[in-house]
Amino acid sequence: MKLSQGVEWGMHCATLLAQVPDGGLMRREALAVHYGLPEAYLSKHLQAMTRAGVLQATSGPKGGYRLARPADEITVLDVVRAIEGTAEPFICQEIRQRGKGASSPDECRLPCQVNSVMRSAYQAWEASLRSVTIGELVTRMPKSVLKRNQRLLSA
Repeated sequence: MKLSQGVEWGMHCATLLAQVPDGGLMRREALAVHYGLPEAYLSKHLQAMTRAGVLQATSGPKGGYRLARPADEITVLDVVRAIEGTAEPFICQEIRQRGKGASSPDECRLPCQVNSVMRSAYQAWEASLRSVTIGELVTRMPKSVLKRNQRLLSA
């Protein structure tokens, strides 16, 4: 499965926003500069995360972004879905019922083995991403990165 670069950007922005002191906001420009990202493209991903309820946006001269919920309540899957959407990556076309080798409708009452395997793999992938929160990702960061971020965020 291939995910867009927006997922990586969104995950890193969410972990940085999780480190912002309570009540604080971070401007889009600052997020872009922090990671060396093009602001216009990052903006689209931040907006998608806001629409999905992962981030909260405040407009105006003192506006910016913050997490919409505590970091321990936002999963990696929440961020992936915000950026990529919720559509499953595999859509069975039921080709087993076409062509010279077509199976009869009677033989196709249950999902085919290919569909079953792909669905099972997708469900396992989702469960894995659902089991990790943004808060957990922050705790896995090197202490040197956390200290540097703390210095930059308090400046």
